[in-house]
Amino acid sequence: MKAARQTGMDPAILASAGSVALSWYYFFARGDRMRGLFVGLWAPTILAFASYYKQTRMHDRMQRAMGKSGITNKVQRMVEGVNQ
Repeated sequence: MKAARQTGMDPAILASAGSVALSWYYFFARGDRMRGLFVGLWAPTILAFASYYKQTRMHDRMQRAMGKSGITNKVQRMVEGVNQ
């Protein structure tokens, strides 16, 4: 439930929803189909950038967690100790 609330309030989600609403406005209310389609393409672009940013943050956290004293080196030392 907490994740759903956080996701719903994410600025990227709000910007994408705004883009879709603006797209519908241009397409249907104003009759400007080209502008409506153009603005409608903003939503997936915004979500793609947000996803890339979150994945990069997650990757950085994993790298910090698995640094010199991290899990990878501990497992490697254990394996080397068994092989000797």
